[in-house]
Amino acid sequence: MADQEHNIVLLGAPGAGKGTQAKMLSNELGVPHISTGDILRDAVARGTELGEQARGYMDRGELVPDELVIAIARERLQQPDCANGFVLDGFPRTVAQAEALDDVMDDLGREPLTVINLKVDEDEIIRRLSGRRLCRGCDGIYHVDEPGVETGAECPNPDCEGELYQRSDDQPEAIRERLEVYRKQTQPLIDYYGERDLLVNVSGEGDVEEIAERVLEAARGEVA
Repeated sequence: MADQEHNIVLLGAPGAGKGTQAKMLSNELGVPHISTGDILRDAVARGTELGEQARGYMDRGELVPDELVIAIARERLQQPDCANGFVLDGFPRTVAQAEALDDVMDDLGREPLTVINLKVDEDEIIRRLSGRRLCRGCDGIYHVDEPGVETGAECPNPDCEGELYQRSDDQPEAIRERLEVYRKQTQPLIDYYGERDLLVNVSGEGDVEEIAERVLEAARGEVA
């Protein structure tokens, strides 16, 4: 159990390793890792009134409105496992959501957020994502840096004979487009938190464990 409150928002472009780092940070701090998808699925699974409203949008393949996502986030952050904090991954996505989250934190009497922005050079992101290969059999994820990993090869997992393939959106041009969309959507959010002195930029390049150490230092307020 965490010995103090750690309320973390983790930002990062596609390929920055945000999901991996969020899970590692969650384990280190002893607080839940909560993604937008987790919030919605949890509310739906528990059959709450808000969850049933969200189910309607999700079943129709529509985006769940901001006000409903915020209400579900408020509900989730009031659960006992969030008493010592949380790691939010993929939420908030917009300034409007960030402002609403601030209101939720104030209403709940929580400590201020720490917003960690994982920064990775665009060329490195393109290298990471364009080199990904997925298995059609076990859904494993591998990289062409690993021996024997290439499109059409057999899965390295000894218990799987599936074929490796590359996602269409992992082509370099598609990755650049995804990064441009991310920048346009996220820069206002970065500016919002930067103006409030809540933002900590952390290098997301290097060994996974080294990055995790930098992220943990930021979460604990140990970064100058």
